[in-house]
Amino acid sequence: MYDYLKGVLIAASPTSVVIEAGGIGYKIFIPTSTFGKLAAIGQSVKLYISFVIREQSHTLFGFFSAEERELFETLLTVSGIGPKTAVALIGYLSSTQLSAAIYSHDITALSKVPGVGKKTAERLIVELKDKLTKTGVHPAVEAVAASPLSEKSQTIVDALNALIHLGYNQAVAKQAIQKTLKEYSPDIDLATLITATLKHI
Repeated sequence: MYDYLKGVLIAASPTSVVIEAGGIGYKIFIPTSTFGKLAAIGQSVKLYISFVIREQSHTLFGFFSAEERELFETLLTVSGIGPKTAVALIGYLSSTQLSAAIYSHDITALSKVPGVGKKTAERLIVELKDKLTKTGVHPAVEAVAASPLSEKSQTIVDALNALIHLGYNQAVAKQAIQKTLKEYSPDIDLATLITATLKHI
């Protein structure tokens, strides 16, 4: 129904945005990884849209690339995987990392995603291995599979960008992030890092 939505960013949080286009404000749910990439409030933004229809809700989900959207819709084909879990997976792992985890049967990496337990991780591996091949979502799988999926440098960068986007001073945000990282495990996810860091500012 929708391919993409381009308009003015009115509001943003780690999990959703409001974009005004044609005089209408659209609430769109996003992966946490997208939040750190957003333009400033009042600036133009473009998101690729997936319109998810459920019995009691019609919900828009937005992604920075068509590839991410395709991956999201592929994840929804797995039994027991709903939009919330699919968005969490994309927010925590890049499409390449997710593909690498699936092709290397890395249950541990998948289970680190909030809302994904061992059984769900196993189901993802069983049901997605062939589907990801067909959709072409897995570039450089071998290279990524050989690297640690728990590296958090990009998460820290995304968190810093998100805090600056919210109007916080870069130096203050960096100091707050450092305090947060001393309190949490190295595998802290982006949403938790941002939320916990805000308590130190």
